[in-house]
Amino acid sequence: MTGDFHVHTTFCDGQASPEEMVRAALARGMDAVGFSGHGRTAFDESWCMSEAGTAAYRAEIARLKKAYAGRIAVFCGVEQDMCSDAPTAGYDYVIGSVHYLRAGGEYLPVDESAALQRDAAARVFGGDIYAFAAAYYRQLASAQAATGCGVIGHFDIVAKFNEGGALFDEGDARYVNAWHDAADALLETGALFEINTGGIARGWRSVPYPAPPILDYLIARGARFLLSGDAHRPDGLRFGFDAWGAWARARGAEIVESPDFCIQ
Repeated sequence: MTGDFHVHTTFCDGQASPEEMVRAALARGMDAVGFSGHGRTAFDESWCMSEAGTAAYRAEIARLKKAYAGRIAVFCGVEQDMCSDAPTAGYDYVIGSVHYLRAGGEYLPVDESAALQRDAAARVFGGDIYAFAAAYYRQLASAQAATGCGVIGHFDIVAKFNEGGALFDEGDARYVNAWHDAADALLETGALFEINTGGIARGWRSVPYPAPPILDYLIARGARFLLSGDAHRPDGLRFGFDAWGAWARARGAEIVESPDFCIQ
């Protein structure tokens, strides 16, 4: 299928309605679109689906499945954060991700801003940004077990604000060892890993998640991948898929095109 299965809408932190995203997908010649609303995190609903919003989201995607049957395949997924306790039963697929660290009695945002990363490192990790990153990867290592996901979302999103080494050296042994451990744990689960172009689309990164050294490590160990736009508005759908898909395949990546591999 020519699709994108990491898509957000106004039910969470997206900027367009589900139907607007379906129509945009049709206009781009896509034959599938998979929605992945952020599962509710009770301590912070500013960016995710509320309890009532979750029910409305599922009802709306079900309506769109019927309304657009025969024109485009519509899937109802969820991006389940490890800090979410919302049920995932009944979704077509689950993307597992980490947006908060549970540390020091707090929920520390991972990908909201560089300033908040620095603040968390200063207050909770003794000023050690590598300890902050290592804590992220320790939590990520359990993402599949915690969420039951079929897809690991944006593996190295902790480096979202690190273009050009702005916060830390991604070649430092402390950082490398941390992501090695997470990758090894997640490889054992058989879950797909995203090649996620959302950070490029929104101007944060020059390469997809995961960064080339991580991607190459996963490829060498038999990982399979799903291209994901992490689209929050119509122009993010399948962003850069042709170019970055070719780039990843040239490195040896096995990219899965069909959602059949991630449907529960």
